[in-house]
Amino acid sequence: MSDYRVLLYYKYVNIENPEQFRDEHHTLCNQLNLKGRILVSEEGINGTLSGTVEDTERYMEAMRTDERFSDTMFKIDEADAHTFKKMHVRYRPEIVSLDLGEDDLNPNELTGTYLEPEDFRAALEDENTIVLDARNDYEFDLGHFRGAIRPDIKSFRELPDWIKENKEKFMDKKVVTYCTGGVRCEKFSGWLLKEGFEDVAQLHGGIHNYGTNPNTQGDLWDGKMYVFDERISVDINRKEKTVIARDWFDNTPCERYVNCGNPFCNRQIITSEENEHKYLRGCTHECRVSPENRYVKEHHLSREEVAERLAAISEKLPETV
Repeated sequence: MSDYRVLLYYKYVNIENPEQFRDEHHTLCNQLNLKGRILVSEEGINGTLSGTVEDTERYMEAMRTDERFSDTMFKIDEADAHTFKKMHVRYRPEIVSLDLGEDDLNPNELTGTYLEPEDFRAALEDENTIVLDARNDYEFDLGHFRGAIRPDIKSFRELPDWIKENKEKFMDKKVVTYCTGGVRCEKFSGWLLKEGFEDVAQLHGGIHNYGTNPNTQGDLWDGKMYVFDERISVDINRKEKTVIARDWFDNTPCERYVNCGNPFCNRQIITSEENEHKYLRGCTHECRVSPENRYVKEHHLSREEVAERLAAISEKLPETV
C-alpha cells in the first residue's frame, strides 16, 4: 500500500452561489493538506486531488455528507507522493469546456447510455459499433482503445464541429464514446443525441474505471493514459504492455511527454531525453532558435553552444544565431 492517493471525480449537480462554494471548498482542501485542481460551476464540480490515504478518506467522507455529492464516483490511484504542487479551486462557466452556447445541455436530463467496462469491451469488438475517443489528439497519441476513432482536434471544444463535418460516416451506426474519467462524455454523448444520433452510449467512469475493473483489466487498451498531473501518464492494460506512441523527432517508440521549449508554442511532444537535449526541446527549427526557448535558458547555453547543437542536426542557421 502506498502512503498517497490520487482522486479523480466529477458530479453534475446544481451548485448555487458557486463562488462562495469555491472559497469554502478551497479552505476544506487546505485543512486536509490536499493538492490538486478543482473546477466549480453552477452545473457541478470536476476535480483531481492528491493526498495521503487518511486525508483523501476524510475528503471523500466530507463530500458524501453533502447530499449533492453523496453518490459521487471517486476513481482512486495509489501514488508515492503528491502529484500536484499546489491546491487550486477555480470557478468556471462549465466544468468541462464544450462551449455549446445556446445548445448547452444538462447531462442529468440528456446523456448517452452508461456502459460498464464489460459491456464496453464487447462494444470494442462489435464491427457495427463506432468507438469515438472524446479526448484531445495528444492524449490519443499516447494511448487509446484498439480500433477507436481519433478525431482531428486540438481541444475538446472542437469536437462538435468535427462531428458535424464527419456526420455521414457514422450517423446510422451505434456510437460509443469514452474519455479519461467520464466527465467529458456526459455532455458530449447528450449532444450527440440532440444532433440526431439515435444509439449513443458512453464508458461509465471512463478509461480509469475500465483499467481498474477486475474483469477487463484494461484489455484492448494500447499505450498509456494521459493524466493531468505530474505523473503525465499511467498504465491501463494489466494484461499486456504495448507502446504505440512515437518520438516526435525520430519516430522510435517512446512514451515521454514534454512541452516545446518555446513558450509561444508550448506544443506537447513525445520525445526521449536524448532527443530533447539534441533538439533543444524545440519541436521546430523556429522554436529551437526562439530567444525565449526555455531549454536554452535552463541550461545556460551560449549562442555558440546553440549554434553547435543546430549544426549537429544539419539544419541551416538563421543569420541571427
